[in-house]
Amino acid sequence: MQKTLKSAEYARLIDLLVAVRKSADVRQQALAKKLGRPQSFVAKYENGERRLDVIEFTAIARALGADPVKLFKDYVGGKGSPKAASKRPTK
Repeated sequence: MQKTLKSAEYARLIDLLVAVRKSADVRQQALAKKLGRPQSFVAKYENGERRLDVIEFTAIARALGADPVKLFKDYVGGKGSPKAASKRPTK
């Protein structure tokens, strides 16, 4: 089984979070400050270097003013970015 960090499905989830952040016009630094984390935390999960758990996903969604349940439903329903699989390498 492929590790989820490098999977197309995980990349789609991250692309969804990045799209929400950008549509909210929030920079990585500002999001990190809201989360009480360093900017590198946001950069690492957005670049696929760090895996998020459900608690972190929820905190990120809320910090961006998004409903985490709706966001997860969008992900499960396939509404994440279709470009995700082509942007990140799969190993």
